[in-house]
Amino acid sequence: MAGRIRAHLVISGLVQGVSYRASARFEAQRLKLTGWVRNLANGDVEAVAEGDPADIEQFVTWCRRGPEEARVESVKYAPAAATGEFSTFAVTR
Repeated sequence: MAGRIRAHLVISGLVQGVSYRASARFEAQRLKLTGWVRNLANGDVEAVAEGDPADIEQFVTWCRRGPEEARVESVKYAPAAATGEFSTFAVTR
Protein backbone atom coordinates (compact mmCIF):
# COMPACT_ATOMS: atom_id res chain seq x y z
CA MET A 1 0.00 0.00 0.00
CA ALA A 2 3.04 2.23 -0.15
CA GLY A 3 2.17 5.53 -1.75
CA ARG A 4 -1.57 4.82 -2.01
CA ILE A 5 -4.21 6.85 -0.22
CA ARG A 6 -7.96 6.65 0.35
CA ALA A 7 -10.58 9.29 -0.32
CA HIS A 8 -14.02 9.22 1.30
CA LEU A 9 -16.37 11.53 -0.62
CA VAL A 10 -19.94 12.70 -0.18
CA ILE A 11 -21.25 14.55 -3.22
CA SER A 12 -24.36 16.75 -2.92
CA GLY A 13 -26.57 18.43 -5.50
CA LEU A 14 -28.37 16.98 -8.51
CA VAL A 15 -26.31 13.78 -8.51
CA GLN A 16 -28.91 11.00 -8.66
CA GLY A 17 -30.71 10.06 -11.85
CA VAL A 18 -27.96 11.63 -14.00
CA SER A 19 -25.60 8.62 -14.42
CA TYR A 20 -23.28 9.97 -11.73
CA ARG A 21 -22.39 6.54 -10.29
CA ALA A 22 -21.72 4.91 -13.67
CA SER A 23 -19.67 7.91 -14.79
CA ALA A 24 -17.71 7.93 -11.52
CA ARG A 25 -16.96 4.24 -11.95
CA PHE A 26 -15.73 4.82 -15.49
CA GLU A 27 -13.49 7.70 -14.33
CA ALA A 28 -12.16 5.66 -11.37
CA GLN A 29 -11.35 2.72 -13.64
CA ARG A 30 -9.63 5.06 -16.11
CA LEU A 31 -7.45 6.30 -13.23
CA LYS A 32 -6.86 2.71 -12.00
CA LEU A 33 -8.54 3.39 -8.64
CA THR A 34 -10.30 0.80 -6.49
CA GLY A 35 -13.31 1.24 -4.22
CA TRP A 36 -17.02 1.88 -4.67
CA VAL A 37 -19.73 4.48 -5.29
CA ARG A 38 -23.37 4.44 -4.16
CA ASN A 39 -26.50 6.54 -3.82
CA LEU A 40 -27.58 7.67 -0.36
CA ALA A 41 -31.21 7.93 0.76
CA ASN A 42 -30.94 11.73 1.17
CA GLY A 43 -30.11 12.25 -2.53
CA ASP A 44 -26.33 12.47 -2.12
CA VAL A 45 -23.75 10.12 -3.65
CA GLU A 46 -21.01 8.54 -1.50
CA ALA A 47 -17.73 7.15 -2.81
CA VAL A 48 -14.61 5.55 -1.40
CA ALA A 49 -11.60 5.41 -3.71
CA GLU A 50 -8.04 4.21 -3.22
CA GLY A 51 -5.05 4.87 -5.44
CA ASP A 52 -2.01 7.01 -6.05
CA PRO A 53 -2.32 10.54 -4.62
CA ALA A 54 -2.19 12.23 -8.05
CA ASP A 55 -4.94 9.93 -9.37
CA ILE A 56 -7.07 10.49 -6.26
CA GLU A 57 -6.65 14.24 -6.78
CA GLN A 58 -7.87 13.90 -10.39
CA PHE A 59 -10.85 11.83 -9.21
CA VAL A 60 -11.82 14.41 -6.57
CA THR A 61 -11.58 17.13 -9.22
CA TRP A 62 -13.82 15.06 -11.50
CA CYS A 63 -16.31 14.51 -8.64
CA ARG A 64 -16.65 18.29 -8.23
CA ARG A 65 -17.93 18.41 -11.85
CA GLY A 66 -19.53 15.02 -12.37
CA PRO A 67 -21.18 13.99 -15.63
CA GLU A 68 -22.69 16.62 -17.90
CA GLU A 69 -26.25 16.28 -16.54
CA ALA A 70 -25.17 16.59 -12.87
CA ARG A 71 -25.25 19.80 -10.88
CA VAL A 72 -22.74 19.29 -8.08
CA GLU A 73 -23.24 21.71 -5.18
CA SER A 74 -20.63 20.41 -2.75
CA VAL A 75 -18.09 17.64 -2.22
CA LYS A 76 -17.02 16.64 1.27
CA TYR A 77 -13.60 15.00 1.02
CA ALA A 78 -11.81 13.15 3.81
CA PRO A 79 -8.39 11.65 3.00
CA ALA A 80 -7.19 8.58 4.87
CA ALA A 81 -4.68 5.77 4.65
CA ALA A 82 -5.41 3.14 2.01
CA THR A 83 -6.40 -0.29 3.32
CA GLY A 84 -6.03 -2.28 0.10
CA GLU A 85 -9.35 -4.03 0.70
CA PHE A 86 -10.71 -3.44 -2.83
CA SER A 87 -9.69 -5.15 -6.07
CA THR A 88 -12.01 -3.20 -8.41
CA PHE A 89 -14.14 -0.07 -8.46
CA ALA A 90 -17.84 -0.94 -8.24
CA VAL A 91 -21.25 0.66 -8.15
CA THR A 92 -22.99 -0.60 -4.99
CA ARG A 93 -26.43 -0.06 -3.48
